[in-house]
Amino acid sequence: MCGIAGIVNLSDRRDPPTVELLQSMIGAIRHRGPDEYGLYRDSHAGLVHARLSIVDLKTGQQPMTNEDGTLWLIFNGEIFNFVELKIDLEKLGHRFQTHSDTEIILHAFESWGADCFARFNGQWALALWNRQTRTLVLSRDRIGVRPLYIHENNGRVLFGSEIKALFADPFVPRVMNPQGIDQTFTYWASIAPVTMFEGIEELPPGSFRIYGPDGKKKENFYWRPAYPKAPKSWEHGSGFPTLADSTELLREKLEQATRLRMLRSDVPVGSYLSGGLDSSVIAQLGRKAKEGRFETFSMRFDDLEFDETQYQRMMAATLDSSHREIVVTRKDIARVFPDVILHTERPILRTAPAPLFLLSKAVRESGIKAVLTGEGADEMLGGYDIFREAKIRQFWSHQPNSKVRPLLFDRIYPYLARSPQRARGMALEFWKKGLERAGSPGFSHGPRWQTTSSLKKFLSRDFLSSIEKNPSPSALDNLPSDFDQWESLAQAQYLEVTSLLSTYLISSQGDRMLMAHSVEGRFPFLDADVMEFCNNLPAEHKLAFLEEKRILKKVAEGLIPDAIIHRKKQPYRAPDAASFLAQDAPEYIQELFSERVLKSNGVFNSEAVRGLYDKCISKRDKVHEPGLFSNTDNMAFVGILSTQLVVRQFIETFEPSSGAGIQFKTFVDRTHHS
Repeated sequence: MCGIAGIVNLSDRRDPPTVELLQSMIGAIRHRGPDEYGLYRDSHAGLVHARLSIVDLKTGQQPMTNEDGTLWLIFNGEIFNFVELKIDLEKLGHRFQTHSDTEIILHAFESWGADCFARFNGQWALALWNRQTRTLVLSRDRIGVRPLYIHENNGRVLFGSEIKALFADPFVPRVMNPQGIDQTFTYWASIAPVTMFEGIEELPPGSFRIYGPDGKKKENFYWRPAYPKAPKSWEHGSGFPTLADSTELLREKLEQATRLRMLRSDVPVGSYLSGGLDSSVIAQLGRKAKEGRFETFSMRFDDLEFDETQYQRMMAATLDSSHREIVVTRKDIARVFPDVILHTERPILRTAPAPLFLLSKAVRESGIKAVLTGEGADEMLGGYDIFREAKIRQFWSHQPNSKVRPLLFDRIYPYLARSPQRARGMALEFWKKGLERAGSPGFSHGPRWQTTSSLKKFLSRDFLSSIEKNPSPSALDNLPSDFDQWESLAQAQYLEVTSLLSTYLISSQGDRMLMAHSVEGRFPFLDADVMEFCNNLPAEHKLAFLEEKRILKKVAEGLIPDAIIHRKKQPYRAPDAASFLAQDAPEYIQELFSERVLKSNGVFNSEAVRGLYDKCISKRDKVHEPGLFSNTDNMAFVGILSTQLVVRQFIETFEPSSGAGIQFKTFVDRTHHS
């Protein structure tokens, strides 16, 4: 895994990018690839690369070029099917100088152009510069595992793996984007191309963009999540593989996906163990794929409400792995939270990334550079409560006055049956809202988006006015043309993938927390073949009545302990507001919630925020009571604090990297030859 950055002048009126600026850009993201650095420069373009050496340690240096030196590539990621692609390309006459997946991209683009991206099975962000035609091609993997940001200004394009690389150029403005705040306080994150900063775009997952020498650009999607048309009621069961057959096929595809991620590496690959079904299955398949020492990593919480130690240790014993645990406390979360936001480069509404930041640090300290994780299983196989809630609400909508149908919520939330009547009534009234919109796009996610949108009451009048004048794009904009023909579960899965997995889970909890400590995450459930297979499964193989991930539980039989397969699902969470309220909490918290700083930043209504802060502080002595803070208060506290940190770190006090200490192992300067 690596970091990439670059500058391309689409106009002849500009000087070549300077070595100093390119050095500063890559220096800002050196954590993504501390092993070696490379630079290519000509009269129109500059490309820089920070390498985390995982495949072809000896000859995989970048920027890399083709035989005649016309095409130059910088690449962040892995193409897991590069061996198979190499065979196809050799049949077409290509010859290879290295054993890297990087060189595969060059030859694949030569033969197939932009069509090559649909052939890749991997995770990537890349830039291809054709110095002969003065064309820049940017591309990103299907789900957006690897990030890529772009700034355009007066005939010049800057791009980089992280926004920090763009901000290394002092001429790139650093201004908060109200649209980014609006989307974050609706969907939990900004949705590409929107970012938190004006003038900076995120290349959407599954797309590529081409800039020509005339300044014109075109952008196309080579992949978007797609699902089969919903069958008529009489068609159910016809033409579909049986659950037994589908289980066998899914097991084979997961085995292959995990094998590729274990064996297509020249360094050891470890595995995360959360104690849940998904990571346990992947760890077991990883263990089977490669003999020898196998390292696993887990985090424990001193808050029993969030701890899963029992199941983590059970799985580690099953694997006979070399297992390492870290214990995460509330103080730890508060201590590292500014570093977490420095790497997310966006506000977050939960503290969940913070323990993962600490876990990746432990992985790196153990000498491991790459880990398997179970991320993506819930999205691909219907594992989230939001899918079950939507199914009940859909059923309820046919008889909205029924007193019996809403009792199904007791099946997924047993505590409701034991709740005081008032609390139970409030919960059911919440889910009942919008029943009349059953069948419309966004029905499944309406309750979540409505809850999150309530946080906007804390925004300042000026900020709300900016949002009203220039509304942010909706997650329901540009839906696939056949979206309304899919099963309701498929519609919900599509929205979950595009509005949360790609924007928050795989970014703020995934890539950013891993790469903060130079660790690559590998995600078998997000393998191209696995995703296509899962998306084409009938809904009942995934969500059977209210049993989530039915088919994965079948896959897991005989692989992992039954106690893990059949345990009650426990979503990954960490202490939120309670982490920041101790008497000896770090000073930055009180300062960022102060009226002076709130008014100075101008994002929030200082009076409303101070009311929330005082309310939370008043409960300081009871912070160890489960459920003390409401879901809304937790999200508001963390969202406001993280937004204030974004303003502090990226707008008020940001210092561009000097690039000090960056020594280029690859250095190609053609400014006098092109």
